[in-house]
Amino acid sequence: MQLTVAVVAGAHGLKGHVRLAVRTDDPDLRFRPGVVLDTDHPDLPELTVAEVMSASGSWRVRFEEVVGRDAAEALRGTELSIETDEWESAEDEWYDHELVGLPALTPEGERLGTVTAVEHGSAQDLLVVGTHRGPVRVPFVAALVPQVSAAGVVIRAPGGLFDGEEA
Repeated sequence: MQLTVAVVAGAHGLKGHVRLAVRTDDPDLRFRPGVVLDTDHPDLPELTVAEVMSASGSWRVRFEEVVGRDAAEALRGTELSIETDEWESAEDEWYDHELVGLPALTPEGERLGTVTAVEHGSAQDLLVVGTHRGPVRVPFVAALVPQVSAAGVVIRAPGGLFDGEEA
């Protein structure tokens, strides 16, 4: 199973370093010199970590295959992933691929739609729920999403979020 560990956020400096939007809970393990990461970039299917810099939760890396700022900037938006068999997560932890496809339900069990994506933001993640009226983005916080299981995602939505209901 391919597990996304980061997305390239942009170039940093002139020597080919990139800033990462980290998607892993163990960046020290995933980003070490010599580690080969798979990508979704059409010209560079694999990148080898050459150098790592980390400070205050910010991660910057340089890859052996990338030389100079222009080449680094061309990687913006590239997903970096690893092949893993880490299917089991803690009870309250979910990988994106485990959430996508789950039914979104009210606390009473009514179906709201289906989780179609997870969008990662700086403040919080958003669950994208596909409905008959189009996609609805729900902040993935305990107050609004009190329960997640293999049977579905329970959403305690404020009035008006789904189907234009009154608040």
